[in-house]
Amino acid sequence: MRHFAHLAPDVRNVLFHREPGEFTADSPAATLAVALGATLYSPATRTSLAEDVLKQAARGVVSMVLCLEDSIDDREVVAGEENLVLQFGALAARIGDADPPLLFIRVRTPEQITDLVRRLGDTAGLLSGFVLPKFTEESGVPFLEALAVAEGICGRRLFAMPVLESPQLLHLETRTETLTGIARTVDKYRERVLALRLGVTDFCSAYGLRRSPDMTAYDVRIVASVIADVVNVFGRADGTGFTITGPVWEYFRHSERMFKPLLRQSPFLPEAVDLRDALIQRDMDGLIREIELDRTNGLQGKTCIHPSHVQPVHALNVVSHEEWSDAVDILREDRSGGGVLRSAYTNKMNEVKPHRAWAERTVRRAEVFGVAREETTFVELLAACLPS
Repeated sequence: MRHFAHLAPDVRNVLFHREPGEFTADSPAATLAVALGATLYSPATRTSLAEDVLKQAARGVVSMVLCLEDSIDDREVVAGEENLVLQFGALAARIGDADPPLLFIRVRTPEQITDLVRRLGDTAGLLSGFVLPKFTEESGVPFLEALAVAEGICGRRLFAMPVLESPQLLHLETRTETLTGIARTVDKYRERVLALRLGVTDFCSAYGLRRSPDMTAYDVRIVASVIADVVNVFGRADGTGFTITGPVWEYFRHSERMFKPLLRQSPFLPEAVDLRDALIQRDMDGLIREIELDRTNGLQGKTCIHPSHVQPVHALNVVSHEEWSDAVDILREDRSGGGVLRSAYTNKMNEVKPHRAWAERTVRRAEVFGVAREETTFVELLAACLPS
């Protein structure tokens, strides 16, 4: 697998100073956690699921979650499980030696993990792991223990992606205790936890809230406070942290809005005015702003519920030439003792010790998303990735 492999080689050559690197489902966890990118969710009841996986892979999707939880009716769970077994068989028959996207199943109960792995049989080889809903210390341990059993059944590595979305995490009086309990649990099972996912829709639900396309998750103060606390506990750069993924963006068609668009005109002038208009018409200006706020606040990648969201997430995760230049300068061996240096772009100061963790994270992102050419901006990346 490789990000932007769906683009023609000559297009990638124009866009990238360093092209994205290849990875497989067997790559190190640290690589896969960053490579997840835009993780596309799909209900497990879709009868065209195998075809959907192949189609989305051809369009640049590298990670998908096949959902047996909130995206389907309670009465559809049994049918969803049966459909997953059928669709994995169909996918295995069609995919040949090619790499499918990283595939995860979002379950409701720990028992589903071992049951599904048994029922999938040899086709469990297509599976990268499970998404664990409403994760707390009390609920999470049985899920992770079931995952260990499932690994023994199928004979391959399986990852967990816990979803932090429970009311106990949101409520102020139980938040610290809940965070501490989750931290104990994921630290104990660290080798199995690929990334932590944020369930912002559930957070909003607990208070009867829903953000409009004019607002990001960070404009909803109670949600922003939880994100900050989750990053505080789990996003540390001292070796104890985890990859935390960005929340879902709910909108994919134009909605009535109250405020001005969130995209400035100047980066799109003169050639890409139509692209800006198209992004605004599809409410993607809010998505783009939220992606930038995700990374600024320590989150990596994003949960996506619509294929149109995938390419903006990936395009904005490409490391800019300026970021790359700064990161490489900071990480030079002869600067391990610290100090301050002027950026090669002559627009900022780089402090070697304080900025080192940022530089290391930037280099990891560059390994899987690539480095843009000096003249390439997010506008060119979006224009190349989005259908006209």
